[in-house]
Formats: sequence, C-alpha cells, structure tokens
Amino acid sequence: MRRWPLLVLLLLVVGALAFFVLAPGIVERGLNQIDGKPLPQVSERAKALHRTLTIVDLHSDSLLWSRDLTDRAERGHMDLPRLSDGNVALQILSSVTKTPKNQNYDANGADSDNITSLAIAQLQPLRTWDSLLERSLWHAEKLHRAAAREPGALRTVAVPADIDALLATREGRDVPVGAMLSIEGLQNLEGEIANLDKLYAAGFRMAGLTHFFDNDLAGSMHGLEKGGLTPLGRRVVERMEAKGMIVDIAHCSRACVADVLKMARRPVVSSHGGVQATCRVNRNLSDEQIRGVAATGGLIGIGYWDAAICDTSPASIAKAMKHVRDLVGIAHVALGSDYDGATTVRFDTSQLVQVTQALIDAGFTTDEIRAAMGGNALRVLKAGLVPLSPPAP
Repeated sequence: MRRWPLLVLLLLVVGALAFFVLAPGIVERGLNQIDGKPLPQVSERAKALHRTLTIVDLHSDSLLWSRDLTDRAERGHMDLPRLSDGNVALQILSSVTKTPKNQNYDANGADSDNITSLAIAQLQPLRTWDSLLERSLWHAEKLHRAAAREPGALRTVAVPADIDALLATREGRDVPVGAMLSIEGLQNLEGEIANLDKLYAAGFRMAGLTHFFDNDLAGSMHGLEKGGLTPLGRRVVERMEAKGMIVDIAHCSRACVADVLKMARRPVVSSHGGVQATCRVNRNLSDEQIRGVAATGGLIGIGYWDAAICDTSPASIAKAMKHVRDLVGIAHVALGSDYDGATTVRFDTSQLVQVTQALIDAGFTTDEIRAAMGGNALRVLKAGLVPLSPPAP
C-alpha cells in the first residue's frame, strides 16, 4: 500500500516535467504559424538582386519564446540560421512583457496578463515572474548570451559604430547577422522614468510607448480610453530622444501618435503594421499619420500578417509599401515583419526573397528595392542612435 503514494508522486513529477518541456513549444506552434498557401515562383533576377541587398527588419518578437535563437527551430518564423538564409543584415528584436487575456484589436483593459503564465511555463528566472522590467532585462540577457556563443555569426548593435563594423564585416568572408533590442510597450518602466536608464544600459535602443492596452505613458489604439501622451509619457519621449533611443508609435492611439509627432525632434518610426489605404484595420496608419511620420524623417515598417495587409501574400506587402512610396516617397518605406509575434504569415524569414520578387513585380526600381529592404532603416537607425547634444546655456 505504501507504494501508491510514491507512484502518484512520481507520476505528478513526470507530468510536471512533461508540461514544462512540452507546453511552451505547443503554445508557440499554435500562435506563430505559416499558413501554407502557395508562394509565387522566384525569378533568377530576384535571387541575384536579393543576395546583394542589406536587409533590415524593424520588428520581431522572437526573444519572447523558449528556444535558442542560434539553433534552427522547427517552429516559429525566425532564428539565426533562417536569418542567414534570408540574407538579413540587421534584425530588431522586441521585448514583449505583458499582453491582455482575450486580446483583441478594439478594446483591452490592463488588468490581466498572458505573459506571466508563459514566463512560469518556460521556467524563466523567478525575478521575471512578477516584474515587467525584469522580463525585458531577461530578454536582453538572452540576446547577449546568444551573441557571446556565436561571436562570428551574431553581433549586437547599440551605437552607429556597431552598424558600420557589422556592414564592413559582411563585405568579407564572414557574414554575421546584427541584432538590436527594442521594447513593445513601456509599461516595463513600472512607472519609474529612471528605469529607462537601466533598459538603455542593457542595450535597448528603440521602444514603442504602448502595446495592446493603455498604460501610464499613453493610450493604445487597442485600449479602453485611447488617450494621448501623459505627462510621464512626454518626459519619457524627451528622455529617449536625448539618449539616442528611437521612438516607435506602433500600437499608439491616434491621440498618442498626434502628440508624439507634434513634439518629435528626431525621426519617428512605426516599426510594424500597415496602412489604412490598403487594409482598413484600426491600428494601421492613415495618410495623415504617414505624412506626419515622414515629416520627422522617419519610417513606416510594413508587416506580413493579415491584420497589417489584409492578406498574407507577398503582393499585398508590396502593395502597402507602394502606397507609402507614392504618398511620401521611397525614403520612408521599411520592413516590419512582426515575426514570432503571435502572427500567421505566408513565409518565414528564410524566404524573404519573396518580398524582393513582389517589389520587382510591383514595378519598384533596383534602387528603390535597396532602400525599402534596408537602406532607409540603416539611415534612420544611425541617425537616431546618436545622443542629442545638450542645449547651449
């Protein structure tokens, strides 16, 4: 009879171990999907051109998940081997710290969180279970550890000189991939502007003010109030620009976008999303907002998932990029995949030549393709990472 409690205990332990080993992968497979629909044939011209491009993607959430980015995975959209296959030069990796339960595009409160259970299931450090700041610092630690393991293949980027060194190395025999840290929603400041300095020290160089709910900095397009910048939000934008951190308006409410554009002294980006002209989803930018971002010298990063382009086809990506080009000029067009962001897409980053082919088919010139696929992003990043000089006394 005494064996039964031991057997039950053993079964509970085995069950718990199986949960922690298997559950994170099962969750990710259900959220980060490829729809499997047919892809167009890629021409030899597109393949040859793609090999010569310097490609930059403004947004991916791959650090959120429990896998080693240096290994080729059988799930998700992105890892170092697939970035290399896709000829990506620089990938911006975002830190997601909180998402609401029953997340939707219309109205979400801030009183629930999916990421806490994910952090526990993935056996992240205890400090990340109840601190949004620590979740971002853990994501930074994951990236820095990966780069230390693969110094010839993965390099972190934090200052313009890092970009120059990365590009110079890619011209030789070694072709490393660069990675820069971003933040999806500054709720991870936990109400303390001093925490921005901790995030900067960890390597974060871009940040969106909001994600899927209103926070103490600003309203979200998906929040309940959808307000503009708060006094704290204004102080944070000023501090970011002064430090050399790029302000990202993705997910911001209309009032938030208007407030940021009104006060911006540096180029502003919309790192991932779409445009209302080709896909009428509330988070996509209006023509007025696109003009406002362009007036700062900034970028519109076009995503690959259905809510960004109302489809997942490469042609729909090119259609949105063409609208931005025709409205404000090619200098403001960029890539913003939102890979591994609980999105369903047509192709992973290893097949990024599909976008090059789609741009050729849409009539973009070679120079325009070079600009849209990464040249514009390099220009804005190098300018935005330079701290502002203090005003003269």
